[in-house]
Amino acid sequence: MKNRSELRDAIVKVLYQIQLFDEAHIEYDLDDLIKEQVEVESDFVNDCIQGVLKNKKKIVSLANQSLKDWTMDRLNKVDQAILSLGIYELLYTDTPSIVAINEAIELSKIYSDEAVTKMINGVLDKIYHDEEK
Repeated sequence: MKNRSELRDAIVKVLYQIQLFDEAHIEYDLDDLIKEQVEVESDFVNDCIQGVLKNKKKIVSLANQSLKDWTMDRLNKVDQAILSLGIYELLYTDTPSIVAINEAIELSKIYSDEAVTKMINGVLDKIYHDEEK
């Protein structure tokens, strides 16, 4: 069984694949994409992926409001997936905010460069503080 950090990595990979398939107008079965990444059924994975897809407009809108001189669609697809998952966890799950932010930062350290990691940290921190108000 994978730990939560490994499950988040799998979620990012599935969200990335979904973006590629949607952009290329390729049909896919969501359950099959998830099974390719996670051998055992995981409510956490299913809930996060379904939640990101269901709340995509709000997630993108919040990201765009928090990005400085950028928009979500200008980020590469992996960074979009990481940021989407981070925002989803902040707003819609009982994951502690510090954990959601830290996990997104750790994923960005694997898949992105330092500048993107700082940007993701800044965006999630801003959304967290805006939601606290």
